[in-house]
Amino acid sequence: MSTAEARVRAAAEPTGDGAASTVHTFCRYCLAACGIEVTVVGNRVTKIAADKQNPHSWHDFCAKGRTANQLVEHPRRILAPMRRVGDSYVEATWDEALTDIAARMNALIDADGPDAIGVYYGNPAGFSSSNIVFMNGWLDAVGTRNRYFVGSVDQNAMHVVSEAMYGSQLMSPVSDVDHCDYFLLVGTNPAVSAWNWLETVPGGWRRALARQQAGATIVVVDPVATESARKADVHLAVRPGQDWALLLAMVKVVLDEGLEHREDCADLATGVDDLRALVAEADLDDLAGRCEVPRETIERVARDFAAARGAMVVTRTGVSLHEAGTVAEWLGHVLNVTTGRMDRPGGRRFERGYVDALRMFELAKVKPHRSRLRGREMVAGAHALAELPDEITTPGPGQIRALVINSGNPVVSGPDGAALDAALAQLDLLVVVDFVQRESHRHAHWLLPAVHWLERNDLPAFTSSMHDEPFIQYGVKAVEPPPQAREEWRIWVDLALAMRRPLFGARGVNAFVAATRRLAAVTRRPGLAFTPHWIDRLLVATSRKVNGRRLRWRDVLAHPHGLVLGPREYGHFRDALRTEDKRVHATPPEFLTRARELLATPAPVGPLGYPFQLGNRRHRHSMNSWLNELPGLHPAGKGNEVLIHPDDAADLGIGAGERVRVSSPVAAIELDAALTPAVRRGLVVVDHGWGSRIFDPRGGGAPESFGVNRNLLVGADGMDPLSQTSTLGGAWVAVEPV
Repeated sequence: MSTAEARVRAAAEPTGDGAASTVHTFCRYCLAACGIEVTVVGNRVTKIAADKQNPHSWHDFCAKGRTANQLVEHPRRILAPMRRVGDSYVEATWDEALTDIAARMNALIDADGPDAIGVYYGNPAGFSSSNIVFMNGWLDAVGTRNRYFVGSVDQNAMHVVSEAMYGSQLMSPVSDVDHCDYFLLVGTNPAVSAWNWLETVPGGWRRALARQQAGATIVVVDPVATESARKADVHLAVRPGQDWALLLAMVKVVLDEGLEHREDCADLATGVDDLRALVAEADLDDLAGRCEVPRETIERVARDFAAARGAMVVTRTGVSLHEAGTVAEWLGHVLNVTTGRMDRPGGRRFERGYVDALRMFELAKVKPHRSRLRGREMVAGAHALAELPDEITTPGPGQIRALVINSGNPVVSGPDGAALDAALAQLDLLVVVDFVQRESHRHAHWLLPAVHWLERNDLPAFTSSMHDEPFIQYGVKAVEPPPQAREEWRIWVDLALAMRRPLFGARGVNAFVAATRRLAAVTRRPGLAFTPHWIDRLLVATSRKVNGRRLRWRDVLAHPHGLVLGPREYGHFRDALRTEDKRVHATPPEFLTRARELLATPAPVGPLGYPFQLGNRRHRHSMNSWLNELPGLHPAGKGNEVLIHPDDAADLGIGAGERVRVSSPVAAIELDAALTPAVRRGLVVVDHGWGSRIFDPRGGGAPESFGVNRNLLVGADGMDPLSQTSTLGGAWVAVEPV
């Protein structure tokens, strides 16, 4: 063991004498990966603070990371495998759990084929590279294509656009905030979200405001006067779901007035002539009427954007949650490409990272597959969550009869949760890998205890190209996990071994893993057993040079606060393109066709009796459907509320704080009203991610819950046809006092 490795191990070992030790690692709840300083006494976390010595992220820290130990110590945490017996649960051994699950799954596969097995995984799984790698290894062992991911809730549009324009679903240009002179932020609230999505820019909003103080312009496009909009130079209160019309209008102004970057339009991009043909068919006054932004304002913003030295369009979740979300996402990229904002200071650049994540994604890419009932293709290796209920309940070849939920809560995260809940109750086998039993787990046959990121080591190599600068940090564990909890990667490996099905579909892998375990047992040297640490070492050993620098493992361990590998570089974007001609395809045919469909269709209106559109918003300290039950994040008893414009409330006879019913053709919920002029008329806003119950499988106590699930109001039929994203931001609802 090297000196650096010994120092890392010593930092993570619990103290036995009550003395405090300090561990420097990073949070793994979202892509921000904020550096944290963890104080540990006797294998118990007593404090989590921002790591101010982290050279990359110390300006970015929130209550999710600060309260992470509350989930580790959750009074209802699952501490051992638990089997359902009647309406309650009993603890079991891992051998019992794996034997039973393997036998039942093998029987279903023998009877109905591998697609009888399905999996759903949530965001937390994506921030553990070992979890994702070995989950896919197990899925390949089984041979199933019934794979579902939370990405269809909010991020599929980006993947679809990146594949069509750049040739890879994971090619996500990052923001060069520090050199930007003109920010056009569409459907995003970085004052709350901290500039994190499929890129991470630590302290990004603070840095953008610093640029504003130096003369940069910030334009926020959002139907709500968000925290970011209130700080912006210009707020465009666009009509919900009509971002595409605003962006197409801006593209039209740029091209009609000759404001484009001619070199990039001629050399970097293809299809610009098709783009000119599209905007020639569009009428600027019609587009302005659709998005409800004055034509003069659109023209001014488009000209100023094109004239700025460094500028960028940033499109986010608010754009994605509508039927036209992919077209809007595409047009944001088109504006960046046609005005010369790609791979230049102040625009969007490609960060190579220390591993070639795009190539690894291509090697691990799931074989193409169309969903059984609707014939839709996968996006980023998974099908749309909206399809899952019918795939469970509809008989026939390929029907899902067993499902594994990996760190997710799909009943709350996706549309029409009531239908999914009813479908989950019909499964022959439901297996859950998580820390607590959530709403989506109430019908589970097996609850398997996972290991929290405070209890495991991580090297997030596959997201290294999503940082806004070349950076690496090895995340060491702060405390030891409960004795019966297992890291997710090991659960997948153990399940493949128990089922006698080859990991990754490759012969010999199972035998290799089993042999290393036997060797470790015989020699009493646990380090000889295979773990993802072997892969981490290999990735660093074979990593590419960054700024002319070759990584070494001892250098990684010698920098517990993380290591910036050099300054930001430009010029890698074109080399990274995965299109055959190494050019940006600015006008994929399916996007043009969809844009013309939208132009030929009147702006949508709600069905009779449902005059309001349902919007969403972000909270800095909220974690979608996964953490809203922690008291350290929210005061006891607090949930979500519905935001209504005061004039709309007056018309309805609703006062501040009064109980109201929000209903749709699908369902109804009740919650308190909050009146605010920040919300435009005709829009009501309810926070996403609330309303999940937390059950008590060990003690049998009553379920605990906070808030209500606003996604119950959204049907599964509403969908962006290009990305298969559910229209969680475009549902039509009615509001009335209770």
